[in-house]
Amino acid sequence: MQENDDILLISSRLREEFNFFKTLTAEEMICFLKYCNYKEGSEGDDLWNEGDSDNYAAFIMSGKLGIKKSTEFEGKYMIVGTFVKGTVAGELCLLTDHVRSVTAVILEDVKLVILTSRDFERLITDYPMLGLKLLRHVFGVISKCLNRSTDRIASIF
Repeated sequence: MQENDDILLISSRLREEFNFFKTLTAEEMICFLKYCNYKEGSEGDDLWNEGDSDNYAAFIMSGKLGIKKSTEFEGKYMIVGTFVKGTVAGELCLLTDHVRSVTAVILEDVKLVILTSRDFERLITDYPMLGLKLLRHVFGVISKCLNRSTDRIASIF
């Protein structure tokens, strides 16, 4: 990641914005961040595109992402979700080697902590209990998303 002062500042910001990170010790936070990268993005830019093979999750410290899916009409997209500070986007890519199924567009300038699938695997190997905590969190996020999707589908009928 970055210098020690930067790690401490980012650790503090993550703890403020994410309930999950509040459950980690200071040592676990530092270990986690050693496997991550920091990234900023500008409004209007794509973070990733549908079909990309870059597997990483983005922990949003500030800003807003829109998730869009291509439709059957060429060049037309539908926004299928938004992610704001305190949420994680792209978490499925930590667990699979599939290409991206959606495009993430930056709706408001963002500050992100990035964890690649390769670094996630290294973290799990080096710190299995920390990896397990993160894995449980990722499954929790995925479960909530699936439940919301099921509720939306059921409300249509």
